Amino acid sequence: MRLLFLLIAISGSVFAQNQSTSEQEIRKLIADYVDARERIDPAATQKLFTMDADQLVSTGEWRKGREKLVAGAMQSSRSNEGKRTITVETIRFISPAIAIVDGKYEIAGKEPAQTRKMWATFVVKQSGSGWQISAIRNMLPTNPQ
Repeated sequence: MRLLFLLIAISGSVFAQNQSTSEQEIRKLIADYVDARERIDPAATQKLFTMDADQLVSTGEWRKGREKLVAGAMQSSRSNEGKRTITVETIRFISPAIAIVDGKYEIAGKEPAQTRKMWATFVVKQSGSGWQISAIRNMLPTNPQ
């Protein structure tokens, strides 16, 4: 019985360490996404996504597939000037290799009143090459906070 408890304790400890490392890697993934968008760098943006990634943007447009997602993101970065920030609020693991990431997403305007305050939800998954973004849902609340 003691052996069983020991094995459970060890496996829980290993999962917690892996989860902590994964959280750091996921936060870096989201930061890399923001950086690639800011630099309007399609190659850097593309490598962050799975092949079948999709995005629903706050205007209601669906971008399905990595190529369309990257093209839309680059066009959006060119036409919506302003510094982008995503502040990760929560990371919830669905499994050790899949997580849902929620964060505050802002595009700073020239004037504070012009700043777009949104939410972004990412579905990320771990593959042989590390964590990648599988889906993004951007939401523009009717009463931004």
